Amino acid sequence: MISNPFTDPKWADKTLRLIDRTVGFVRDKTTRPLANLLRAIVFGVISIVAGLLIFIFGLIGLVRACNELLDVWLSRPTAVWVSYFVLSALFTGLGALMMRRRHRISNKSETK
Repeated sequence: MISNPFTDPKWADKTLRLIDRTVGFVRDKTTRPLANLLRAIVFGVISIVAGLLIFIFGLIGLVRACNELLDVWLSRPTAVWVSYFVLSALFTGLGALMMRRRHRISNKSETK
């Protein structure tokens, strides 16, 4: 505790330590959790944007690779529409498979 400044020569050091502890306590309870929350939000947004870019560039690369692979056997315009047809059939099949495996929400009216 702070003592009398006229009788205690270490009064300034004690006062400084008390203020430092109080400011540190307030900072630990308010500023740090807020900074951690904002840091998590920023890194989350960055990771979502990076994931979307990787996904989009991957799809572009897949279409280009399919075009170039089919360009070996077919003419360029034919290779383009055949690659679109093949990839659309692949993605439609994957979508149908995922729709089959989804969990349905059960209604109480359906069970009666």
